[in-house]
Amino acid sequence: MFSFALGTGTHNSSGHWLEVFYPRPLLNPSAALVTQVCQILSCSKSTQAIPLQQDQLLRLAEGLRSIDTEQAQLCQQLAASKKPRVLMLLADDEKPATVPEVYLKLQLLSHRLARPHQLNLEGLFGLLPNVAWTSAGPIAVNELPQAQLAARLRGEILQVTSVDKFPKMTDYVVPGGVRIADTARVRLGAYLGEGTTIMHEGFVNFNGGTEGPAMVEGRISAGVFINAHSDLGGGCSILGTLSGGGKTVISVGKNCLIGANAGLGIPLGDRCTIEAGLYVTAGTKVTVLDNSGKEVQVCKARDLSGKDDLLFRRNSISGRVECLTNKTEIELNAALHSHN
Repeated sequence: MFSFALGTGTHNSSGHWLEVFYPRPLLNPSAALVTQVCQILSCSKSTQAIPLQQDQLLRLAEGLRSIDTEQAQLCQQLAASKKPRVLMLLADDEKPATVPEVYLKLQLLSHRLARPHQLNLEGLFGLLPNVAWTSAGPIAVNELPQAQLAARLRGEILQVTSVDKFPKMTDYVVPGGVRIADTARVRLGAYLGEGTTIMHEGFVNFNGGTEGPAMVEGRISAGVFINAHSDLGGGCSILGTLSGGGKTVISVGKNCLIGANAGLGIPLGDRCTIEAGLYVTAGTKVTVLDNSGKEVQVCKARDLSGKDDLLFRRNSISGRVECLTNKTEIELNAALHSHN
């Protein structure tokens, strides 16, 4: 079995899932746990989302007590709730087919049980409903006006924080050892390694993130991964592959610096720097200089993809983009990224 999770979530008025919260998802659960669960519920070991009733949860709690005490305790807690409850079994890592599957995979990423690009997320946008995320919880968009009216009649105001297919990560997962200045700017499915600091203008999309430690004051698009000890300056941006036709998956190596308001459209190796305000895309014409400042060649930036120890800068006189050996060692403040 690839993954196992017990969860609770929200239905719309038609009984369709809007979202699912899995407190303790498991990747590669023990054969004993899966066998016991399938025997108790009389179900196969195939990929499926099984709605759970109170009596089923109580039987699971008893049956799992000697195998996994945490999962048994969770069954007890879920049994006391009136909210919709579900068991999600993933037999293998195929493209998701249901909302509970998508939410499980996104939470596996944010729990650091899987890294970006390790899970099949093909087609998830078509599965996820657009949801109004409110002070009263998730609400179907077409049911929002009635919910707003009901709140007003109670003398309350229903606050709508966003209308989106993705919720913020911290409503589901808060990984240890991180600091997030504005939680609305980190989507569920982001992977934040220990020691990561996300400042107020930093943004991290699903299926992307940081190995940690890292300083993020710029944008990490979906699919982008930042390796350890790298710094993304204020307002910088890294190209993703969700739209616009781009196919190259961008990564940033270790000990790199992307300057404020700079941009990146190629993978970077280790110990690379991009000057503040400079946007380097795959087609950018780059003049390569040797250590004495002599021109060696002119190439496209994609030809320098993944190479270590590079400094990209714009010549302030000629305006040309230049690349030379990076002589600056990027070091993060250790105290700043210790978030115990």
